[in-house]
Amino acid sequence: MEVKDESKMAAAGRPLCKIVAAVLLHGPKWLPEVLRALENRFGPVDYRGKMHAFDHTDYYRDEFGEGLWRGILSFRGVANPENLVEWKRKTREIEQEISPSGKRICNIDIGYLDPDKLVLGSFKSGPLKVYLGNGVFADILVKYGNGRFEPMPWAFPDFKDTRYHASLIVIREKLKSDLRKRNTQSGPSPEESLHA
Repeated sequence: MEVKDESKMAAAGRPLCKIVAAVLLHGPKWLPEVLRALENRFGPVDYRGKMHAFDHTDYYRDEFGEGLWRGILSFRGVANPENLVEWKRKTREIEQEISPSGKRICNIDIGYLDPDKLVLGSFKSGPLKVYLGNGVFADILVKYGNGRFEPMPWAFPDFKDTRYHASLIVIREKLKSDLRKRNTQSGPSPEESLHA
């Protein structure tokens, strides 16, 4: 079995990212039990964005009812994007653990933001999603260029209307700050070790 040497990978320019979650909830407030469960798996939240009405589709209406809201959050430190499959499986566990009587109280789309794009993990296939393994696909929703985020043509409607872009800009700035801090240290940060 090959063991990965983190210091060599960092020196070789391994990509690093912020773990982000797009969380769908019933109502406009972040639920403490959802935040606790996410922090137990991914470490402290370093940004929690405004909740926005999820009003472009009724896809989740049968499961969640009316009045859905979605917000974006990120976690402290940087992580390796190759762990997206594991993160997606962890969020499925969270959704099951905190759901009374098997009915979900949230939908967590976990993914990452790197300097160039937002990628979310999905258990659903699609013509423009890339299969990563263990039933998980990568879905690039927005790209960054010319000082702003631009939605991909296939992005969810609420990502197309730019309502989350202010949050993504803040998270991108946090990523840049984390990467600058990391570059002044030798080896992975304690937060990065959390996400390895």
